[in-house]
Amino acid sequence: MLETQKIIIDKEALARKKGYHLVKRIFDFCASLCGLILLSPLFLVVALRIKFEDKGPIFYKQRRIGKDEREFYMYKFRSMHVDADKRLAELKKQNEVEGPMFKMKNDPRITKIGQFIRKTSIDELPQLFNVIRGEMSLIGPRPPLPSEVAQYTDYDKQRLLVVPGCSGLWQATVRNSVGFSEMVQLDLEYIQKCSVWFDLKILFLTIKILFKPNSAY
Repeated sequence: MLETQKIIIDKEALARKKGYHLVKRIFDFCASLCGLILLSPLFLVVALRIKFEDKGPIFYKQRRIGKDEREFYMYKFRSMHVDADKRLAELKKQNEVEGPMFKMKNDPRITKIGQFIRKTSIDELPQLFNVIRGEMSLIGPRPPLPSEVAQYTDYDKQRLLVVPGCSGLWQATVRNSVGFSEMVQLDLEYIQKCSVWFDLKILFLTIKILFKPNSAY
């Protein structure tokens, strides 16, 4: 169990990190553009596998909440069957994490290729488009669903003080082995300590997941 000591983010101190935020944005844009170019062959292979296994769209877009509670559409490779959203209600009782999030280890809605791209976090790669548009960063708290934010306390909403990320301290370390409150704690720890070097460390850990998958599902 992670420490549960409350973390209160100093908004003024966070705003003063102007140099960090500028460097982060430039790096995000350049790295994402290069990533999209270099990973285009992988995008093609994954897209063909998705189409081959389950007829439907290659990409999945979903409304998410970003910095300062602004809504945007987040993109992912589709890892579930096309009727996944409709079947969610019947699976709610089998949720395996506490709090607003829904996680289920053996979710029957996930396709075979979906299991692989989730384990390796390949399903997240289309979010590079979100990063280029400035809606997301490479590193930051995961953007929650509107329905999740509706259940947030003021403490939880501190996660929304920064631009959300494709990966973060929670995803690159413990992932689904902890519950919602521990996830919030790790996100706030990241926001409190955020720096260029801390971002690079988390980015390195995230890249390792592509070759040595963690507990993602």
